[in-house]
Amino acid sequence: MIHNFNAGPSILPREVFEEASRAILNFNDTGLSILEIGHRTPVFEGVMSESISLVKELMQLDADKEVMFLHGGASTQFFQVPMNLLDEQGIAAYLDCGIWGTKAIKEAKHFGQVQVVASSRDKNYSYIPKGYQIPEKAAYFHYTTNNTVEGTQMHAIPETSVPLVADMSSDILSRTMDFNRFSLIYAGAQKNIGAAGVNLVIVDKNILGKTSRKLPSMMDYRQHIDNASMLNTPPVFAVYVCLLTLRWLKKIGGVAAIEKFNNEKSALLYNTLDTLPIFKPTVAKEDRSQMNVVFVMDDPEREKEFLQLCKQEGMIGVKGHRSVGGFRVSLYNAMPLSSVQELTKLMSAFAQKY
Repeated sequence: MIHNFNAGPSILPREVFEEASRAILNFNDTGLSILEIGHRTPVFEGVMSESISLVKELMQLDADKEVMFLHGGASTQFFQVPMNLLDEQGIAAYLDCGIWGTKAIKEAKHFGQVQVVASSRDKNYSYIPKGYQIPEKAAYFHYTTNNTVEGTQMHAIPETSVPLVADMSSDILSRTMDFNRFSLIYAGAQKNIGAAGVNLVIVDKNILGKTSRKLPSMMDYRQHIDNASMLNTPPVFAVYVCLLTLRWLKKIGGVAAIEKFNNEKSALLYNTLDTLPIFKPTVAKEDRSQMNVVFVMDDPEREKEFLQLCKQEGMIGVKGHRSVGGFRVSLYNAMPLSSVQELTKLMSAFAQKY
């Protein structure tokens, strides 16, 4: 049996894979593949409409929030966000707490002034900065809710009157929160909500149209909203996989239910790490991620041995990112508890050996 702990593209529910595979051959008994249907036909318009509706329902969004399914991954939003929200003479506030936040800061500097309010670079992003001040004159405050590479997670929404912008790529719809407190949320789909190739963007329509910059149509959120995410041909199959995943999430009880499940998985793994001295979590305890568990060993040779053992036992994707080393175990929504149980058994057996 394969246990898929990859950081992304990642595990999805089996029923989603099965339904998506059937649709490749015959979508909704049309005799056509989902890969070849026209995106402006009623059958696909229904897919897009239901997908948008399910996001609004699962996140309990208010009437001012608009939902878009756009091309590209979250990296596209590193520049599309400031392009739409930041004037050249304006200031945007950013929190630097990981690789992806650093990349977002770099792109934002092309469109206006960026103030980095705090950074955890000094300890290789192994903690979340606290006690920082967000300038009230900022056009928005941007942060990454979960850092996939470093294994840290923001467990509280910052208190500020400044519009909040969040990159939720690796923990979107994994836990309950007041999503209406955010002015803009974006997330690549390929961790918790679908396949690579589509980007979910939720925006408060009241923050748009306030910059003096002329925008290309394809970069203007307002144009995508007005055209129901079909300003151009959308990534049809990727959106359909999102729809199937959102249906699955609703069926199992929604965000509150998956949060409880995710808590159980992460608690089991962290409790195991904390009782086995051979393994060493790299993240400050209060900032540990429920989605990406990062840890190392003191002996590089033992790390190689454990990685080989994982490979033999069908545990895929546990090697850590090159900037951190060690191991990274991703526990996205569709990860079954049984896989985490098998991994912790393997860890305990390996620890006993030494």
